[in-house]
Amino acid sequence: MTDAPLDVTLADALGIGPNDLACVVGAGGKKTLIYRLARSLDGVVTSTVRIPIFDDEVAEVVVTDDPVETVAETSTRPLGVVPERERPDRYRGYDPSTVAALGRTTDDVVLTKADGARSRWLKAPGDHEPRLPDSTDLVCPIVSVRIVGEPLAHERVHRPELVSEVTGTDLGDPISAWDVAATLTSDRGGLKDVPETARVVPVLNMVDTEKHEANAEEIAGWVREHPRVDRVVATRLVADDPVVAVY
Repeated sequence: MTDAPLDVTLADALGIGPNDLACVVGAGGKKTLIYRLARSLDGVVTSTVRIPIFDDEVAEVVVTDDPVETVAETSTRPLGVVPERERPDRYRGYDPSTVAALGRTTDDVVLTKADGARSRWLKAPGDHEPRLPDSTDLVCPIVSVRIVGEPLAHERVHRPELVSEVTGTDLGDPISAWDVAATLTSDRGGLKDVPETARVVPVLNMVDTEKHEANAEEIAGWVREHPRVDRVVATRLVADDPVVAVY
């Protein structure tokens, strides 16, 4: 483990490049991570899935069928682009190919929500997700370390039956640090459909106590062994200094 210096930024910890197309998947802080990065990088926020209304998180949200043109012609940053307001409380997302085109044509960092988790702390993706653009540069599978010790059940886990298939842990049994690591690094979990050229940096969020830090270090020890993983970042995304450690 490398303790993150106080002056390390979240973007630097994640290794985000100046014009990366970054996608966040998983559970336990996706939107918080995206909005925090958007504000610090003056980036563009979008989604390939439904996303709650986020007008208060960025300077402007534009509903547009042509995000490439909108981003090029709009100087406001951070900027949100979405195709449609589906309901009073949420927007629809673009087709992944549309976000891929945006990523290829803009110099902005594009931050993309690429699956849903219904505010749970851990998830495994369904058949229809994640919706990752083929030109994605960085994928951040996220999880809350608070899930360790919780039962494998719907209260805290999105699609617990799929997590059970990945880990072998029975429904209702306590979730271990190994279970979290196995889910993050499975091609039926955090690595599902990740483009071969994309970098992978898992995020272990909600590291609020010494016990959480110990759990994060244990999870990261297993996750880092996977050849697709560049590094692992432990975070406390609601804190002024969100980076807890880089592994």
